[in-house]
Amino acid sequence: MSAELTVLALAAILQAVQIGLAGAAMNRDAGMGWNAGPRDEKPDFSPLTGRLRRAVDNHFEGLAFFTIAVLVVTLGGAAGGFTAFCAWVYLIARIAYVPAYALGWSPWRSVIWGAGFLATMAMIAAALFSFV
Repeated sequence: MSAELTVLALAAILQAVQIGLAGAAMNRDAGMGWNAGPRDEKPDFSPLTGRLRRAVDNHFEGLAFFTIAVLVVTLGGAAGGFTAFCAWVYLIARIAYVPAYALGWSPWRSVIWGAGFLATMAMIAAALFSFV
């Protein structure tokens, strides 16, 4: 398996871990009954729970772009050292993003997000320019 596909698989596992963290925080704030129920009413969540939930949503958005990047690189035959490096930068940034967002590290949360986003876009650019 290529490095890019390996990182994609690990990013999916990270997403599952993030969902679990956010779920545990929601259980703590609202109870398991609310979390397992229909959620018709939204309780007041702690700032930490809100941040963990938003970090999950943010990773879904980033994961969509990263998945496209991995597919373009892999199916386009453009995988190499540079794209593998970018993939690992993405994953490291996403791992660092969770505590950065949860703990409110400003502006570092945005800097970390930017590193992952730029790495993803660099993968796509590398694949596009390899066809020229």
